[in-house]
Amino acid sequence: MPSSALLFPGQGSHAEGMDEPYRESPMLERGLDLLGYDPFERLAEGTRFQQPALFLCSVAAWDEHDPGEDIVVAAAGHSLGEYAALVAAGALAFEDAVMLVDERAAAMAEAAHLDPGGMLAMLGGDDQAVRGLASTLGLTVANDNAPGQLVLSGSIEAIALAEERAQEATGARARRLDVTGAFHSPLMAPAAERLGVALARTPFIAPGIPVYSNGTAAPFGDIRAELARNLLRPVRWRETLLALRAAGVERFVELGPGAVLTGLVKRTLTAA
Repeated sequence: MPSSALLFPGQGSHAEGMDEPYRESPMLERGLDLLGYDPFERLAEGTRFQQPALFLCSVAAWDEHDPGEDIVVAAAGHSLGEYAALVAAGALAFEDAVMLVDERAAAMAEAAHLDPGGMLAMLGGDDQAVRGLASTLGLTVANDNAPGQLVLSGSIEAIALAEERAQEATGARARRLDVTGAFHSPLMAPAAERLGVALARTPFIAPGIPVYSNGTAAPFGDIRAELARNLLRPVRWRETLLALRAAGVERFVELGPGAVLTGLVKRTLTAA
């Protein structure tokens, strides 16, 4: 029987109305009760509400998923998606995950307010030239999503310069992301510290299947420490997909709104 990996999307895959297919889901309704508010009503307000909403949709999709004849051998999530992946693997209780995601969203939104930043997708172009431009401008390569798709993160001023110079310096097409923070960069240090406090009081157990960490592109070791550090480290998604394939994964199943990760799988594995 084919082996599969479950993939869970991160912020950016959210969309108005994404909750409609799951409104009868017991997990989504339980999550809303735990939160004490409905994040789907406030998606336009950004990170603070987009993250809990997306998490609930992803876990509801997992709860309804029928693997068929596949053997699920691993899971991974893109940034926020790591929390849904850990729930799916049995390492983190759903109720605890809801509260962690809510705290993570609040921490990241607060850090973005304290030190505003931005993110810039660099599409196509020369990989080394993009990395060189980031280094020159003091930016972090926050996401290595797929061949020809890097995302830079940092101060608003540096992001603006990278956007201006992108085509000439790297050959890439620059697209500003609709976020107010410099996620997966050192500017998230206050958020990582606050999240670390919440993680310290949250119980985890060994996952039933390996869950691959964004920061290492390998199975989680110290889950608490890695989840906190991953707010500061790049999302190594391309490397994660290649590691999963090398571990014997034959099929990748995206659970949650949209099909962003499915597209990244095709781009990455076709180029491998």
